Amino acid sequence: MSRIQSLLERKKKEVLNVYFTAGFPALGDTIPVMKALQEAGADMIELGMPYSDPLADGPVIQSSSARALQNGMSIRTLFEQLKDFRKEIHLPVLLMGYMNPILQYGFEKFCADAAHAGIDGLILPDLPMFEFEREFGEIIKKYQLDFVFLVTPETSDERIMQLDELSSGFLYAVSSSSTTGKNAALSDQEPYFRRLQSMKLKNPVLIGFGIKDKTSFTAACSLAQGAIIGTAYIKVLDGASEQDIHRRTVQFIKSLR
Repeated sequence: MSRIQSLLERKKKEVLNVYFTAGFPALGDTIPVMKALQEAGADMIELGMPYSDPLADGPVIQSSSARALQNGMSIRTLFEQLKDFRKEIHLPVLLMGYMNPILQYGFEKFCADAAHAGIDGLILPDLPMFEFEREFGEIIKKYQLDFVFLVTPETSDERIMQLDELSSGFLYAVSSSSTTGKNAALSDQEPYFRRLQSMKLKNPVLIGFGIKDKTSFTAACSLAQGAIIGTAYIKVLDGASEQDIHRRTVQFIKSLR
């Protein structure tokens, strides 16, 4: 059982997965932010690999990616930063990113290096189900990495079942068919979340996009096993010195529960 699966087996509600961009606000902040999240009480970390043309990211995360790239972050640099992170971080950690830079790096080398570093899973929104089944899924499984697919309110029941079967760890339920950081009311999509609840899925469901405070986190957790927060936390980190990161992170996580 992976760290992700173990966490979700052990903790059946109010799972908090926090996204941030590697190399933001400063290049050397990746590990300090991870440590701050662990100490503040996050359950899982979704570590964004910055990319210049992201598919699903709103302006705040896009800006953090641009800053991280300017700071000098790359996949190679990230793996250098992560080589000893398991000495200090015990939380499940996923890498979230896009296929273009990973293919340039070498897909199997990427999976091998991620597994060697101690990464638990991947979220790659622009890896289609067909390509996953035909080519990339076997490589991901070879290195014992969980893989998380995204579903939206427009995803058909048949496709949800297929994506759930191919996913491991959890299923990422996007709250709306927009980019991250939008202020869509979760209540508007309650029928969609209830539909997911009724489908007897293999994987737990975590809700992402638009979760930003205690009200939205609590609402998401009433409709799924937990939620993913990204944009709101990036705003908290923006402009933080290394000394500020821990204090701001603790205050933010405390405000959600």
